[in-house]
Amino acid sequence: TVDKRRQIPDRIVELMGEWGATHLFANMEYEVDELRREAKLVRTFADKGMSFEAVHDTCVVPPGQLQTGTGKQYAVYTPWYRSWMRHVHENPDRLELFDHPNKNPSSAKERFGNLFASEIPEEVPNKTLGAEEKKRFRALFPAGEHAARERLDKFCDSSISSYADRRNIPGDNGTSSLSMHLASGTISSRTCVRTARDRNKTKKLDGGNGGIQTWISEVAWRDFYKHVLVHWPYVCMNKPFKPEYANIEWSYEKDDFKAWCEGKTGFPIVDAAMRQMIHVGWMHNRCRMIVASFLCKDLLIDWRMGERFFMEHLVDGDFASNNGGWGFSASVGVDPQPYFRIFNPLLQSEKFDPDGEYIRKWVPELAGVKGKAIHDPYGRGAGPQVKKKGYPEPIVAHKDVRERALTEYKR
Repeated sequence: TVDKRRQIPDRIVELMGEWGATHLFANMEYEVDELRREAKLVRTFADKGMSFEAVHDTCVVPPGQLQTGTGKQYAVYTPWYRSWMRHVHENPDRLELFDHPNKNPSSAKERFGNLFASEIPEEVPNKTLGAEEKKRFRALFPAGEHAARERLDKFCDSSISSYADRRNIPGDNGTSSLSMHLASGTISSRTCVRTARDRNKTKKLDGGNGGIQTWISEVAWRDFYKHVLVHWPYVCMNKPFKPEYANIEWSYEKDDFKAWCEGKTGFPIVDAAMRQMIHVGWMHNRCRMIVASFLCKDLLIDWRMGERFFMEHLVDGDFASNNGGWGFSASVGVDPQPYFRIFNPLLQSEKFDPDGEYIRKWVPELAGVKGKAIHDPYGRGAGPQVKKKGYPEPIVAHKDVRERALTEYKR
């Protein structure tokens, strides 16, 4: 390992010399710092008579392949997705899967003994997990390609057909839970789309089973946000996609942000989602939108603080998807919800967790609350009960702060 990222190219060159290798192939990463690293590797290798080739593989359709009728990059998902599907239909090789590599020759372990003997490095100091956390995460998210394929096949066998109906219910196990594998590269979007398509009765991505269609369209969002990242790299630089919202006067109220981070806002659906993320390193996508809207619109806290907190706590953290999701929720990104569309956490809770099962699971202080009071205990007569359990009152009044957000966005 190396102490600083800038040391990576030199260390790779050093290893190439140890192994007697002259050609290196790698999948391209599209974030700005990573592209700079790859560019340095290309130059360094060329100077030393070696070859470094970074290839497009993360996306089903490589960035730059899809353009509007005027030759521009799409900034809205729906027309982009139509173009994406059309491209895949016209270029079926985009979904061709590669055969597994052959086994290493018996001489490999002798020749590269140090490589085979290398242990997985420990976490960097500020990312160290406790023994209980390591055990929990290993059980929840088995690592490796085989585990990813097993999870994909299980999802396709049991849940994909009903995905469109179940995908927004956080208390239901209706999603694939493959995001951490997609983010870490233990499975590709191409494999996911191809496998799902082959379970359908048609090879058309916009035909057949509605659940399969919907799931493929959700996987495609990953391509979309990477295409956006490549064309507008300034989103990597702490800047909103929409410059007109660069001057919003965000709040940096530490107590409000702390309450959000710890799941102690007094809004049960928000608190349940945040506590789930802290405990298992993952959060349902519907809940990601709810808590992001709450932070940016109800608390008017800078969306970049939430974006960073997610990346520091999610096992499936992916810069392009995370940045795109926060841009959407804060109404500062591509294809955003209009600034005046502000999630009402109470209505979201009643719609997507109607019986409160998800809330009761993750907010034990509310486990004994009956009926609809689970969504708003202080407003529906359960205040004394939950106060004894230590559950906080709402830190803001949604109606009031909604008006505050609208005023600030209009300014």
